[in-house]
Amino acid sequence: MIPAQSERTVRDVRAVVVGAGFSGIGAAVRLREAGCEDVLVLEKGTHLGGTWRENTYPGCACDVPSTLYSYSFTPDAAWSRVFAGQQEILAYLRATAERYRLGDVLRCGVQVLGARWDGAAGRWLLETSDGPYSAAVLVLATGPWHVPRRLEVPGIADFDGPVFHSARWDHSVDLTGRRVSVVGGGASAVQIVPAIEGQAATVNLFQRTPQWVLPKPDLPVPAALNRLADRVPGARGALRAGQYALQEGFGYAFRHPQAARLLEAGARAHLRLAVPDVRLRRQLTPDYRLGCKRLLTSSTFYPALCQPHVHLHSTGVSAVRGNEIVGADGTTVPTDVLIEATGFRVGELPLATTLYGTNGRTLDEAWDGAPQAYLGTTVSGFPNLFLLLGPNLLGGSTSAITVLEAQLTYLVAALAHLDRGGHRALNVRPDAQAAHNTAVQEALATTVYNTGGCTSYYFTPTGQNTFAWPWSTGRLMRRLSRFDDDAYTSDTPVRRLPLPAQARPQPGDRTTAANAEQP
Repeated sequence: MIPAQSERTVRDVRAVVVGAGFSGIGAAVRLREAGCEDVLVLEKGTHLGGTWRENTYPGCACDVPSTLYSYSFTPDAAWSRVFAGQQEILAYLRATAERYRLGDVLRCGVQVLGARWDGAAGRWLLETSDGPYSAAVLVLATGPWHVPRRLEVPGIADFDGPVFHSARWDHSVDLTGRRVSVVGGGASAVQIVPAIEGQAATVNLFQRTPQWVLPKPDLPVPAALNRLADRVPGARGALRAGQYALQEGFGYAFRHPQAARLLEAGARAHLRLAVPDVRLRRQLTPDYRLGCKRLLTSSTFYPALCQPHVHLHSTGVSAVRGNEIVGADGTTVPTDVLIEATGFRVGELPLATTLYGTNGRTLDEAWDGAPQAYLGTTVSGFPNLFLLLGPNLLGGSTSAITVLEAQLTYLVAALAHLDRGGHRALNVRPDAQAAHNTAVQEALATTVYNTGGCTSYYFTPTGQNTFAWPWSTGRLMRRLSRFDDDAYTSDTPVRRLPLPAQARPQPGDRTTAANAEQP
């Protein structure tokens, strides 16, 4: 349980945001713009960035065009490429934090260990590595791509060489002239293999399931074009709208499996043109519908696999013996460096096991292996808790930032409703949450996500899709554009009192030290 806080100094704030990636930075900006100055962002890392701080592997870049994978309130970034790389995206986040002067609300090096709802006080009590906090509103901005999925096979602990996950890249390891094995065939592997094949003596890719891959028009953006876009009113907005429409076209195909055949034809043509070897092409051809798994884009992956020192193994890994990787089909490959490009435990929210709601149950216990939320944002039994990029909100077509900003609109409206009514707490009704999730699951039943004939991280072990949104992004934005208070219960209005101001760090205290590396 979360320790009692009665005998320690508790810092009271209106809103605590957990995580300083795209979601946390965006939440801080929107909350302050809406007049909520009493907000803190708690980040366990030494600096902001989220997934773009953690993932530093060679070739790491976004697979959504930068014009759309950016905040609508900060659209004027002069991106150097159509699809920005990791370092440029991280620099954009830092610049955004500086632009909106978030230095005084960002606390880096502070890990939230757990939280419990205090019904009598109408507040969340948080235990952190920096001591206790109390917040009227708790916003979880930890994201779904947070907990790495590690390779769990016999002998891996005794591997005779460096082994690391793509999200924990060991830059001290020189791959030059080494025999490298990459396990996994998803988005990170598709970027890593082309980036390292020029260094390594051999690259062996263990890919259980082939992926649908479309070409990626990753072109440099001339500086003159960026200057022109800054000078022409509405130019950047028009580019963003055009990219949004294109991405929604992909979404239509995913919701209507017959339409996905057109995209499949393009992917097959891409494969046929890039891979002349018939046997290799057969290994790379999926046997499920496009969109069933996350759609990948790359113009360098197939050419890399055609190199004589790069070898594709259409099998998983069953064991490690000394310096040999053993495939499930019996293949053995001598290896100097093992790279786990095995993705993330998408359904595992970092704080779910230590976040206690109204009935003393944790969020993990409430979900019981199948995460669900009302509009992917609020959870019954957990008042004033808001999840960003929560269950059943994403998919394979649009930008996560578009979804995030729609949720932030809803969050701001919910807080305004609290203020107008003088209430302390909003709790989504269980019947509203159940009805919403029943509708989501029924709609998913006809999409390519559920009918495409594959297994993916969209699903729980029990077979429920807890990741994808089954309708258009436009519908999601409309649903989140206003706060529907009829879906919630609220406590009896109380006499409105001024909320306590956040504790300001003093020179030499722990908070200042923890925040030393903020942008």
